Amino acid sequence: MQTISYILKDIPPFNLKDEVLEMKNSFKQYPFSHLPVVDEKLFYGAISREEVEMVATKKLHLNDLKHLIEPFYATENMNWFEVLENFATHNTNLMPVLNSDKKYIGYYELDDFLNIFKCTPFLHEEGVILVVAKNIKEYSFSEISQIVESNNATLFGAFVSKIDSEMAQITLKLSLHDINNTLHSFRRYNYEILNEFEKDKYLEELNDRSNYLQKYLNI
Repeated sequence: MQTISYILKDIPPFNLKDEVLEMKNSFKQYPFSHLPVVDEKLFYGAISREEVEMVATKKLHLNDLKHLIEPFYATENMNWFEVLENFATHNTNLMPVLNSDKKYIGYYELDDFLNIFKCTPFLHEEGVILVVAKNIKEYSFSEISQIVESNNATLFGAFVSKIDSEMAQITLKLSLHDINNTLHSFRRYNYEILNEFEKDKYLEELNDRSNYLQKYLNI
């Protein structure tokens, strides 16, 4: 999906020569966490609302706050998921956009990219969310796809949602189907199932065996 159509240009970038007070006033007008800064025509970075609000109101210029300006940005050729990843990495709701010459050409707004994500099959299609875990050196997305497809299901999306010590958690969105066989297949490949389902025959069987053994031991 082309993201260039989402570039906004209604807020001009600040220059290092501008006064901090000007930016403070802009933060009062706009609901953004950061605002872009350029040095002449070249992009310099973005500075956060929190940093600017902590600065005293004496006549400082943005040039005095260089150490607080963060050099993050997206390029006009990035795909939407890379841009969304940048938003998350830098904890911002405004992403400066540069062209191939590193010149500032506008910005992306987080809400636009969240709406793109909402329209993907991962969120839009009706299905089942499954969270599995396996050693980071042992899992593979090709293996995960093979397990899902071998059970006549469609994989709408998958991503590593957490890495803890040596274990990776992978969140999957699957089409609606008989989930029990899929769960059994993942367990055969040594994946741990981290979320619960109302009907999980494997767990039911384990509970039945446990109850039977307990009764036997009590005889």
